[in-house]
Amino acid sequence: MDLNEKLGILADAAKYDVSCSSSGGTRKNKNGVGDSHACGICHTWADDGRCVSLLKILLSNECIYDCVYCINRSSNDVPRASFTADEVIELTMNFYRRNYIEGLFLSSAVLRNPSHTMELMLEIVKKLRTEHGFFGYIHIKAIPGADERLINEAGMYVDRMSVNIELPSDKGLEVLAPQKPKKALLKPMHQINNRIIENKENKRLFKKGDSFVPAGQSTQLIVGATPDKDLSILKLSEALYGNFNLKRVYYSAFVPTVTDPRLPALIKPPLLREHRLYQADWLLRFYGFEADELLSKTNPNFNPELDPKADWALRNLHLFPVEVNSAEYEMLLRVPGIGVKSAQRIITARRVGRLTFDNLKKMGVVLKRAGHFLTCQGRTFDSYSSNEAIVKESLISAKLQPKSKKPVLGQMSLFSLVNDSGAEENMSEFLLTDSPSNNPQWLSYYNQPQDGRLLLSDIHL
Repeated sequence: MDLNEKLGILADAAKYDVSCSSSGGTRKNKNGVGDSHACGICHTWADDGRCVSLLKILLSNECIYDCVYCINRSSNDVPRASFTADEVIELTMNFYRRNYIEGLFLSSAVLRNPSHTMELMLEIVKKLRTEHGFFGYIHIKAIPGADERLINEAGMYVDRMSVNIELPSDKGLEVLAPQKPKKALLKPMHQINNRIIENKENKRLFKKGDSFVPAGQSTQLIVGATPDKDLSILKLSEALYGNFNLKRVYYSAFVPTVTDPRLPALIKPPLLREHRLYQADWLLRFYGFEADELLSKTNPNFNPELDPKADWALRNLHLFPVEVNSAEYEMLLRVPGIGVKSAQRIITARRVGRLTFDNLKKMGVVLKRAGHFLTCQGRTFDSYSSNEAIVKESLISAKLQPKSKKPVLGQMSLFSLVNDSGAEENMSEFLLTDSPSNNPQWLSYYNQPQDGRLLLSDIHL
């Protein structure tokens, strides 16, 4: 099999891995090729609207595991291929010199055993840095179960490392990925986090030294392959951020590429549900929300009609309206239509004068949404209403108003660009699918109460 055929197979096999980020690296060029800045390398858009980094490939799709949800599982009849270390290096350098890419995202199926796979990935990144002088962005996957020494050494050559948990519950792992015990997934995350902390402390004390995974670590959770509720998934993400200092948790709508009675019968990927989880994840990281505020045991899934912030505000109308000239910053962040930047502008501007609705509009506040939750100098906005039904209808209609279409610009890519409708509009075409599979293996589990604590009991290793 020639190199082009391998590239076609392994680039296509890598498209289901969405935990691909290029921001945060600060590796400097030391008279070599490429550079990685804090703003990240270039991005491109996949057909479904996801932002992906190039070059994005698998080292191999010849997997020894038989995870039910995975297209590369050992029992699936798909074309198989594996790169050699030199082939990956050749592709990376040649694509970079042609200005097709500015970095490498390298993942892999488990070839032979975890340590053998990790050793091959280490060889690639080590040669790129030391022999070819490549100082661009590199993101690789740590293989659960691999020798700790291999992961530690690889971390000295890459910008970001990730370990994919994929299934958010114990039961999901037992049924769909029995060869991946949960402790084997959490152990390398714990190891990477400890090494990052240790490395930062050494650099603080000694003012020099090489960086270990300077752009941090991330993970991926698959949405819709198991009957887990949004509350369970979000509480797991909250625990991962708190215990492992993750940079990002990525959510991937389950794509029904294989058929199996243990999998749910989905017609389309639950992209809207994935979108809601990303919105809630943003609220956890930047807006001061907690998972238990956004969802509860009686309301364990996100509202498909409203974003999580608007849905929370609608369920807590007794807290509103708030006076924009005196409300605390934390409360301003909870007002629909006010983002982090506009909240900061409000705090700064009101030090020198009283604000009006005209001032808020100039600061970027979306008054069609925020007008139901704010007062300015005791006055309400024209469209203000305290009636829950009217507010809900207004929030939904504000979201559905058509936006002016602008041409989508992008860089040269190995993938086609998103169409003119844009990623968000593409997502809105898919309905939330949250029904369990009808097979007996899931029925007893699905009927159990979802308390959001699955997998969290072993989060401290």
